[in-house]
Amino acid sequence: MKFIIRYLFAITVITIGSCAKQSSPMGGPRDEDPPVLLNTIPEDQSTNVSPEEIFLEFNEFVKLENPNQSIIITPRVETDKIEFLAIRNRVTITLNQELEENTTYLFNFQKSIQDITEGNPADRLKLVFSTGDAIDSLKVSGQVAFSDPFEEPDFNDVIVGLYAIEDTTDLFNAAPYYIAQPDSLGKFEISNIKAGKFRAYAWLDDNNSLKAEFRNEAYGFAPEIINVENNLENLQINMAKGDISNLKINRSSKTGANFDIILSKPIAEFAIEHPDKNKTLFYRLQDKNIRLYHSELKNDSIQVNIQLKDSVGFKVDTTLYAGFEESERTKEKFEVTTNTGAKFSQEIEARLDFNKPLYDIVYDSLFIEYDTASYIPIDPSMISLADSNHLRTTIRINVPLPDSIKNTTFKLYAADSTFKDVEGEWNESAIEATYNRLKTDNLADGINGTINTEERPIILQLLNSKGELVREKYLLDTNYFEFTDIEATNYKLRAIVDRNKNGRWDPGNYYENIQPEPIYAFFDTESNKHEFILRGGWTLDDLIIEPRKDSGIVTTPIPSIDQAPITLPLDILEISEEDLLNN
Repeated sequence: MKFIIRYLFAITVITIGSCAKQSSPMGGPRDEDPPVLLNTIPEDQSTNVSPEEIFLEFNEFVKLENPNQSIIITPRVETDKIEFLAIRNRVTITLNQELEENTTYLFNFQKSIQDITEGNPADRLKLVFSTGDAIDSLKVSGQVAFSDPFEEPDFNDVIVGLYAIEDTTDLFNAAPYYIAQPDSLGKFEISNIKAGKFRAYAWLDDNNSLKAEFRNEAYGFAPEIINVENNLENLQINMAKGDISNLKINRSSKTGANFDIILSKPIAEFAIEHPDKNKTLFYRLQDKNIRLYHSELKNDSIQVNIQLKDSVGFKVDTTLYAGFEESERTKEKFEVTTNTGAKFSQEIEARLDFNKPLYDIVYDSLFIEYDTASYIPIDPSMISLADSNHLRTTIRINVPLPDSIKNTTFKLYAADSTFKDVEGEWNESAIEATYNRLKTDNLADGINGTINTEERPIILQLLNSKGELVREKYLLDTNYFEFTDIEATNYKLRAIVDRNKNGRWDPGNYYENIQPEPIYAFFDTESNKHEFILRGGWTLDDLIIEPRKDSGIVTTPIPSIDQAPITLPLDILEISEEDLLNN
């Protein structure tokens, strides 16, 4: 009897639990309709209200999906104090804080409220109310973009924010006062703004913190204060990664027989000053580590001047004592890598990278082989250091070929003990790298065109479909470019306006109000892509690379991907002046 009673009790508990649980009905057509808002407290567009709780009632059971991250509330509130709760067809928001007087609040629910059956989000759900007599109605709208035109335009996690100028916070340490998210094309609108002056930012909020992480998230800013007295349109903000953390030497110490300098972050430029440099004092750079080697000095130290500069322009100029000592520690193995497989048209261009500075080369065992019995010896005139700072960890070997040699495959050969590093280590095994001459029918005559800007200088780069650099030109006094004798394949063109004339792209500096250097790219309006095809024996003439909008309020329309130049049909272009007058 007791067993039966327990059994009936268990069945009753299970039945009650099943009735209480909200779940999807079994069978029937799929529910594709989003929840419909029936009522809110306070009502939308209400004035003179300062609620402690907000209620939303829907036509069906709903759930909340990441409300703390998905619901955007402007102006700024203390989101960590807010409690969200969904029960049956009702959502309750408990604010747990006082709202500002005479202020318009906007709750943008995005896709946070969904039906409980299929997860269909409520469509464009917003709630606006004011604690004062009127609803603020000013708007700021515009466009965000990534500075690199080849970067995937995924704006799902991008935030656009306004900070009042009297606010001491910014995008790196607090959520914005007014906030919005752009659509899939990067267009945004911040609404219900009270008149005032603001600083405008945009950033890729990967970790949903409502703050930018400058070490690993792209961000951008308008260079001028935004004065919102009327509706403001055409605000452009370009985003790029720029690490504005302090540049410093974290530590320096002896490592075996060498001396290591550990930096706080990677650097863009550096210089080492000492009379023994590249004579008996050598160095290498690997990520955030500078290692000094001395081929003669042991159990002693020298005074070395170090000059560092990072990508945002921060500098360190200091002098330190580098100590070197005898060590029984096993020396790092000497390793060599090549660019084997590279193609060429007229001259072999080999590249060799070493993990330690190169000290000496035995030329007797270094040559180009093009059949079993024929070779071209490599001499010192063919070798150059690849770095302007005279880093001895990379060399280039350029070998011109006589017209009499018709072979298409060539092999760079270096026997063991050809290359010696600064620690006296030799390459232990032979090095071989293959280079292939492009066939004539796989060569294009070339491409030419112009970059539609008056700014100079310009770094013009020809990239393959993988984004790898194929050719580069530095245009000082012209915006015309030309590349000849290149492989027939797919390419991209990128133009960097080198505003600080240092020969590379720079991400700007937030603290100094310096914008990222502009990057423009050729865009093929026919294929609607940046990539274009170059065929064998063909020449692509008169390619135009159009500029993109700078950050700030855009007053002059500039053609972009979304506003491509108008291309007239050929039959219209070929109408003569006489035909036009006759018609």
